[in-house]
Amino acid sequence: MTSPTSQLLLEDHPRASVDRALRARASVDRSGFIPPTFADGVIFAQDIEDVVLTMKLASKYGVRIVPRGAGTGLAAGSCAQEGEVVLDLSAMNQILSIDPVQGIATVQPGVINAAVNQAADEYNLFYAPDPASTAICSIGGNIATNAGGMWCAKYGVTRESVLSLLVVLPDGQLLRTGRRTIKGVAGYDMNALMIGSEGTLGIVVEAVLRLRPKPKHTATLVAYFPDEVAAAAAASAVSAAGLTPSVLELMDGKTLLAVDSAMGTEHHNSGGALLLAQTDGYGADLEMQALELAIKPFAEHCELATTEQHAQALIEARRQAIPSMEKLGTVSICDIGVPRNRLAEAIAGLQRIEAERGVSIFIIAHAADGNLHPIIVVPAGQSIISGAPKLALADMFYLAQELGGTLTGEHGIGLLKQDWLPEELGETSLQLQRRLRKVFDPQGILNPGKAI
Repeated sequence: MTSPTSQLLLEDHPRASVDRALRARASVDRSGFIPPTFADGVIFAQDIEDVVLTMKLASKYGVRIVPRGAGTGLAAGSCAQEGEVVLDLSAMNQILSIDPVQGIATVQPGVINAAVNQAADEYNLFYAPDPASTAICSIGGNIATNAGGMWCAKYGVTRESVLSLLVVLPDGQLLRTGRRTIKGVAGYDMNALMIGSEGTLGIVVEAVLRLRPKPKHTATLVAYFPDEVAAAAAASAVSAAGLTPSVLELMDGKTLLAVDSAMGTEHHNSGGALLLAQTDGYGADLEMQALELAIKPFAEHCELATTEQHAQALIEARRQAIPSMEKLGTVSICDIGVPRNRLAEAIAGLQRIEAERGVSIFIIAHAADGNLHPIIVVPAGQSIISGAPKLALADMFYLAQELGGTLTGEHGIGLLKQDWLPEELGETSLQLQRRLRKVFDPQGILNPGKAI
């Protein structure tokens, strides 16, 4: 049932819809979380004015708004339910300009991540943050969660590649944060504050992104190991050797089987775990030689890509890891981070959790920075937020905490991880952040219940 206040907003907004199918689609994301009810309605923004009008009406009527981009979030950060209205920004998907001299792109929030790189490629530039979902995730969502990706160990996460934002605040005011220069320290860093705030402080309607020169050369290697712990030890050896690969990705044996089944590859025939490594720049080959020396004591077999097509096939196998698991059932993707030298301990701990809780856990990781994605796969239709799956998620957080790590490296808190947030932040930090949120959103209408 639509709430009276939502009804008033929806009647006053020309882009609003209450179609049941559209509300159902807009109420879920890729996390596997199913809300008990659907949103009251959906507003399909076409431009900044639509977003400003939405927030002015929401502020006037006290309506809760859930911003949404491509809906690929993995922490239920854009899920919505009764009493809330979804603001869909996916149609705001234009690359407004690219300045190849400055190395910047100005884009709308609905632009797909891969589209930025496709456009930048014409100028021999690239946009560094590249989540595995690059072909389907939007820049606005990347900014909301401070997304990382395979290149983040060398080039940083989203925060390091966003120079400036245009944001609509909860009362409809426009705020410009950051600047178009690489350096700038005037005032508090409002830009960094917005990035990773999960759409709880304001709604991004435009972003100035930092582009980088494309490397003149890359070298790609895949290494196979007897098991996951050996692969993790090899990844730690890369860090200990002082190397900075642009890509260092780990996939466990179960993931290799899923990818092989979905893509017709034969990775698991070569080993029980895999490391995918890439170096770039003028010294790519020399760095790759040093990297191979570091991991060889742990590996059963190493293979250098001999062509660009071969390298891209290896990268694509990693990008298809999660879609391959989704063919097996409902997935719950955890996102813990641990110190890089404790990666092997984390994997051993995850295997222990799998045995103790009786759930199926697949492991992929951005091994160069200690960000693991343990993925619970349950039969289609089974809940991921109760019973053994939820207990396993809690165990994963406590494992990360025990190893000096974090509950989330790049996916955010959303709804799925609220239970464990106070233990990581502590009461003083949590209360201060809640007070800060109230400064921006005194009515509590923007993405309620998410982030903190």
